[in-house]
Amino acid sequence: MTATKEPMHSTITTTSSNKRFRNVLLLLALCASPQLWAQDQQNRFNPVQYSVPMLAIAPEARGGGMGDIGAATEADVNSQYWNPAKYPFCIARAGASLSYTPWLRKLVNDINLANLAGFYRIGDYSAISGSLRYFSLGEVEFWDNYSENISSGATSGMTIKPYEMAVDAAYSRMLSDYFSMSVGMRFIYSDITFDYTSESSPGTAFAADISMYYNNYVNIGRRECGLALGLNVSNIGSKISYGGTDNSEFIPTNMRLGMNLTIPFDEYNRFSIAADANKLLVPTYPMQGSDESGEEYTARVQKEYYDVSPIAGIFKSFHDAPNGFEEELQEIQWSIGCEYNYNDRFFLRAGYHDEHANKGNRKYITAGAGLKMNVFSIDASYVFSTAQTNPLDQTMRFTLGFDLDGITDLFSGRR
Repeated sequence: MTATKEPMHSTITTTSSNKRFRNVLLLLALCASPQLWAQDQQNRFNPVQYSVPMLAIAPEARGGGMGDIGAATEADVNSQYWNPAKYPFCIARAGASLSYTPWLRKLVNDINLANLAGFYRIGDYSAISGSLRYFSLGEVEFWDNYSENISSGATSGMTIKPYEMAVDAAYSRMLSDYFSMSVGMRFIYSDITFDYTSESSPGTAFAADISMYYNNYVNIGRRECGLALGLNVSNIGSKISYGGTDNSEFIPTNMRLGMNLTIPFDEYNRFSIAADANKLLVPTYPMQGSDESGEEYTARVQKEYYDVSPIAGIFKSFHDAPNGFEEELQEIQWSIGCEYNYNDRFFLRAGYHDEHANKGNRKYITAGAGLKMNVFSIDASYVFSTAQTNPLDQTMRFTLGFDLDGITDLFSGRR
């Protein structure tokens, strides 16, 4: 029998049920503002709920510096997260990158996200790519029989190290000189429990991505500008379960639509402006009616949320918000960003991300910079929150990229 777990002092309150512990970790990782802990006066605060939150966190610094944008920006080594259909348009033959993000650094110092990505172009029209993402939730200390341990003079409890990871691979191909598509597969592993009994086990899931990218040129005045459109529907797959009698949870199936316009000023200077619209394809969690009993509400949640299949949930997510079309629009996150490019060597970036207050209130300004050499590139970004006491404030991302063509040329003496 699983003993009741209680935290040291008041770090986290939990019960013998792993479900409550899991929800605490997920809410922390989702990094919504403190408004998450209390509904507003109109009882309309209703964020979309899902498991494995690291799949919805931008893992690299370039897109992070532009307000979390990347569906249609120029192709680079980190396109695997944003839109892998961009890879056939890469100039380099192959590349790899390593990104690191200290997460929620205003609250804790041991939660972080690491991401390894890479691609290889096959001929002139297709590419293969992949990434490995690892999200550490730091260390959490728990006690067995808290009162008994305190009375006996114990000074420490059990330390657990919850984490999540995902590995994926994609194949992309140009179907014309201007249009490409990609399909990908992903394996997800989530270990956020602290015992492997009949009531608890790590969760696993499989998912697929489908993405498209269009890249062409348009004339604006006397300038030939680049215009790109991108669409990425990611994490189409199974639900994830952590064992026991708990219901399976939705993973963050997501649709991202974006556009990018690149304006060249001269041979050395370019300016790009981009925008993304982002919607989670996960059903909205039902809200309890004022005249609805607890049993009636529990039965309705089971029927309208937990019993819904992942594919049915995608279609349901477009029309199930309690307050109708107005709330459906609130579930769309908007981002706008820009990038200044000097001679493909030095980059300055800025952006803004907006999420409605009823859906999480993650509103922030981002800034970033990058330096690209023949062999490697370095990018960094920083978040300035525009919502009060938002734990996303001061979030930094770092990315180190490698041009494998440049490395080959370096060792062959051509550079």
